[in-house]
Amino acid sequence: MADKETTEIVGEAPAVNEAPADAPAQNDPALSLDELNMLMQIVDLAVQRGAFRGSEASQVGAVFDKLSAFLGAVAQAQQSDAEASEGDAPAEESAEAQEEE
Repeated sequence: MADKETTEIVGEAPAVNEAPADAPAQNDPALSLDELNMLMQIVDLAVQRGAFRGSEASQVGAVFDKLSAFLGAVAQAQQSDAEASEGDAPAEESAEAQEEE
């Protein structure tokens, strides 16, 4: 088998005409979370339509499960980050209120 190459996914893809300063070079391969989610839906649809042979089902299922677990973990991490940032905001506001007194 060929060597496996992994690509780190950071956040979601920028808008078409907008590129952040730390964006990877245009030639670097990258997939957004939306693209990975769409890929998972495509695999699910292909399985429903019988696009794979029975002998391929376990391999396709394993990839689907890994992709699903990855997307779930990313969604959970984003939710945790959002909750953590919401938890920080009131503490900062109360500190500012105390300084004003």
